[in-house]
Amino acid sequence: MSVGPRWSEYSWRVIRGGPVEPAMNVAVDEVLTRRVGEGERPPTLRFWGRYLPEVVIGRFQAVSNELDEETARDYGVEILRRTTGGGAMFVEPANIITYSMYAPVSLVEGLSTVESYEFLDAWVVDALRGMGVEAFYEPINDISSAAGKIGGAAQARRHGAVLHHTTMAYDIDAEKMLRVLRVGREKLSDKAVESAEKRVGPIRRQTELPREEVIERMIRTFETDYAGGNNLAEDSLTDDELSEAESLTAYYGSPDWTYLLP
Repeated sequence: MSVGPRWSEYSWRVIRGGPVEPAMNVAVDEVLTRRVGEGERPPTLRFWGRYLPEVVIGRFQAVSNELDEETARDYGVEILRRTTGGGAMFVEPANIITYSMYAPVSLVEGLSTVESYEFLDAWVVDALRGMGVEAFYEPINDISSAAGKIGGAAQARRHGAVLHHTTMAYDIDAEKMLRVLRVGREKLSDKAVESAEKRVGPIRRQTELPREEVIERMIRTFETDYAGGNNLAEDSLTDDELSEAESLTAYYGSPDWTYLLP
């Protein structure tokens, strides 16, 4: 798929998020999606920061179906529901790279949902290839490689904007993941752990690059090859955006939201 001139038609911002409470990342997604859709902020690429391990379930999933809560508590794993669909993800701060992209719907105008996943992750596939990874897009919403799956994406379209976020494995603790996620616990065995490790192709294993270096190369690829070379500026949340997001964390961190039955 040709990227065409679409990306460079916009002035982009990048936010390198620092570690925050789990609910804060979901709240920031809500705030920035609306503000970009209403023209209050330029299209923005934001990297999530975390300091706690989490299981992030999809908008239409149920906690009881997706994880073993007792095991999650034993590991100090927070449980979080995001605002987009897709499957449950077990994430540890040092082992995961998550980014959100907030853009006007016009960026993906004329593309089907499947095509928009490929389009919005194309810059990451190119960045990974630049690091020597044989990466490719795998329908509907995965980034994969010759060495295994690297990540998965989810989307939502609201307020006149598209929210696209992707979580990628920088590294993996397959045994812990299989103990926490219910689908894994039911099949937990040495063979299952070995199989899970083979299905995933973490970026660290394929590049030996530090996590921050991987993120930096992703940003540089986006800036140079997609945003037009000088259409990407460093940014941070404004005080107003931060205040609005903080006001939403009470809801996105509440049992009413987390345990909502779809």
